[in-house]
Amino acid sequence: MTHVSQSATGQFNHLPEDELIEQIDRLRKEKNAVILAHNYQVPRVQDLADVTGDSLGLSIEASKTDADIIVFCGVHFMAESAKILSPNKRVFLPHLGAGCALADSITVESLYEWKERYPEHTVVTYVNSSAEVKAESDICCTSANAVSVVRSLDSDKVLFTPDKNLARWVADQVPEKEIVAYDGVCPTHDVLRYATVDRTRSEYPEAIIIAHPECREDVAAAAHEACSTTGMLNAVGRYP
Repeated sequence: MTHVSQSATGQFNHLPEDELIEQIDRLRKEKNAVILAHNYQVPRVQDLADVTGDSLGLSIEASKTDADIIVFCGVHFMAESAKILSPNKRVFLPHLGAGCALADSITVESLYEWKERYPEHTVVTYVNSSAEVKAESDICCTSANAVSVVRSLDSDKVLFTPDKNLARWVADQVPEKEIVAYDGVCPTHDVLRYATVDRTRSEYPEAIIIAHPECREDVAAAAHEACSTTGMLNAVGRYP
């Protein structure tokens, strides 16, 4: 089981921001630490980071450094992923309460139940999940490589966990596979509705609409492009 530590930051909370940044830089050098910030973090946190990006990309980059400590400005499963890829480094999460509703939607026990219902299906688990759930899956994927991972399987039957919206998006791209979707969603993405997209398109007719595949099926279909967070950054650079 992975173990992620929480950073002790209380002693610095009273400092003005410029002094706080100085202390962060001092500790970063003294402890030989690397600071990772997910794309979803606020700008001031990203500005302090050594590396920004999506969860898996950050973990991969951290594993390539000679840092002794990884400070992951993200949610719990991201820090777990970093620990899996860098088992000899200490991984700190600034706030252990930083969770992910999607990752919390599936437990090892619920995965066992679904595997019993679909014993012939290969279990593909999205990286937004706990280390325990990943360990009980056949293979893991990101939103960027989910389609290629599913296509690569010898099995024609797939149980995709935990995001049903991403599962449906993958199913559209890989119609030759039978994909059963676990009943989980990211509330932040799932709350978006087609009506909002349609209204935005009416207000900004020349705008390019980019959606994440964790959005509802009709929202992703209405966008000019559906892609991962890193894919979104790349897409913005492609459009005039």
